[in-house]
Amino acid sequence: MSDIELERQVLNALSKVEDPELKRDVVSLGMIRDLTIEDGRVIFRFVLTTPACPLADSLSQMVRKAVESIDWVKSVEIKQDFAVPKAKTPGPQKPAPIEGIKNIIAVGSGKGGVGKSTVSVNLAVALAQTGAKVGLIDADIYGPDVPMLLGITKEQRLAIVENERLEPVEAHGLKAVSIGLILPDDTPVIWRGPLISQMIDQFLTQIRWGEIDYMIVDLPPGTGDIQLTLVQKAPINGALIISTPQDVSLLDATKALNMFLKVEVPVLGMIENMSYFICPHCGKQTNIFGTGGVEEAANRLSIDFLGRIPLEPRVREGGDTGKPIAAEEHPSPTALVFKGIAARVASKLSVQNMAAGDR
Repeated sequence: MSDIELERQVLNALSKVEDPELKRDVVSLGMIRDLTIEDGRVIFRFVLTTPACPLADSLSQMVRKAVESIDWVKSVEIKQDFAVPKAKTPGPQKPAPIEGIKNIIAVGSGKGGVGKSTVSVNLAVALAQTGAKVGLIDADIYGPDVPMLLGITKEQRLAIVENERLEPVEAHGLKAVSIGLILPDDTPVIWRGPLISQMIDQFLTQIRWGEIDYMIVDLPPGTGDIQLTLVQKAPINGALIISTPQDVSLLDATKALNMFLKVEVPVLGMIENMSYFICPHCGKQTNIFGTGGVEEAANRLSIDFLGRIPLEPRVREGGDTGKPIAAEEHPSPTALVFKGIAARVASKLSVQNMAAGDR
């Protein structure tokens, strides 16, 4: 049997394996690469659309079994890899893609105090830990918390490198920028809209980001100048809405959600933060702000609900010390919640981008 025929049989067997999220077989999705066959040994790369794929192990097993079912196959060697797809090129009325940045995720909320920056940082860290190249923009110009949450010291200020571009600061496996890395900690930002817009534009285009799979943008509360500037300057692939379960937070979160929909930014989902408190002594669950309200709102608005994050002292401690809970070497239950939400966000982007590529 010729090599071409052997390869055809392998690809035919693999074409029976379907990605349950993308609803297409792994061959037509381009996941099978560098296929070689040597004396009954089948070797290839299995390239996922995200390193955070929650179905990676089961898909890999399905792929292996499909090839092993061929009678002449003696062994199968699979190198699991990933290549995050770029978002679809925007239309003529949309901002042009930013060089090197594949996906931009805006994280918003209707009001302050819901833990949006903490969620942004932990999701970014969780994505970086999968091997993805992650950037984090602290777009809350008036209240920049990202440097403290990431444990970035005063000595790690942004530095001008070449062509007057700034080098982002690296922490916990990701790259970050913030006005807090330029101005002294106690200096208030007293700027009007035009200066704010200029700073956001510089964060997007005047930073030497390099290659970024996922850019997380931590927005300030509300629906003001910064949100509108971001939408006008960058092709946002999706937005996440953070809220606590209480009614007043949900009311404002719905306004933020509707703003993104109005400017044609897909809402990837809603996340309930401070959902419940587990007493470390007795193990009893207490719903301090109520619980389940965000999921109910998401269902009512036909938006995906991505998960509940508990109110846990270790999350606050990690923020104060610059050691995000998602960065734990031995993940706690709350760290696993962040990792699970990050995986769902990455999967939704992959599905969205692959579907856009088919149109």
